[in-house]
Amino acid sequence: MRKAVRVLIACLVAVVLATAILLAAAMQEPVVRRATIAMPDWSAGARPVRVAFLSDVHVAGPDMPPSRLRRIVGQVNALRPDVVLIAGDFVSDKRVATRRYPAMEALAPLAQLNAPLAKAAVLGNHDHWRGATEVSKALKAAGIRVLSNQAMTIGPVRIGGVDDESTGHADVRATLRAMNAALGARVLLSHTPDITPKVPDDVTLVLAGHTHCGQIRLPLLGAVSYMSIYGDRYACGQRKEGARRVITTAGLGTSVLPFRLGAPPEVWLLTLGPSER
Repeated sequence: MRKAVRVLIACLVAVVLATAILLAAAMQEPVVRRATIAMPDWSAGARPVRVAFLSDVHVAGPDMPPSRLRRIVGQVNALRPDVVLIAGDFVSDKRVATRRYPAMEALAPLAQLNAPLAKAAVLGNHDHWRGATEVSKALKAAGIRVLSNQAMTIGPVRIGGVDDESTGHADVRATLRAMNAALGARVLLSHTPDITPKVPDDVTLVLAGHTHCGQIRLPLLGAVSYMSIYGDRYACGQRKEGARRVITTAGLGTSVLPFRLGAPPEVWLLTLGPSER
């Protein structure tokens, strides 16, 4: 009997320790990843543009209260980006959330983002599940433009924003038409990287999130799931396919469980500029 009690206590201690470690990993300061992208259609004489690329904020307790998002905003501002692009999933309804926040309260810290050229975003599946109208209003209040199968020109860059595919709101063709309506180096922002095979080769850069880089990547076994129909093809980091580059970020928050392992939260700082001639 005493042995059974000792085993039970040991198991409980192990569970508590594992939970604490995984939660701490989810709440660590984001890693800053940097890349320089040569854009073949860059306007002659235009200076390079620094883009802070974020995704999957998933504001909810315990791992991403608005106070933590406010700290992350400060870290992003310290990078001095010209542009901030965010690839959706701003809110979260994970079942184990200790607190869920109204979108207006959750996203208020984003108003402090400093980006002299523009702040733009697309919505993700969680945003549509919670309510696209509510999330869009909160983003507008924070000074962030929501692109829903639309495009905008930011300096020498033409940004297309595809709405969420998994909830049936994506229209890649409409987005491409909008991108083609004006000149500029072509960048496509999408919540999921799964739209990539539908994108023509003349779109130089695709930016996406959604996969969380697996979120929990077990030693030797890898990720439990990448949440992509293409498996690990576009699951994490940079992938070059012909003249196009795809960057999938691990994002900042969590989904389902407030844990991370082997896939730390991250922010990308991209320097977009001309190709060598």
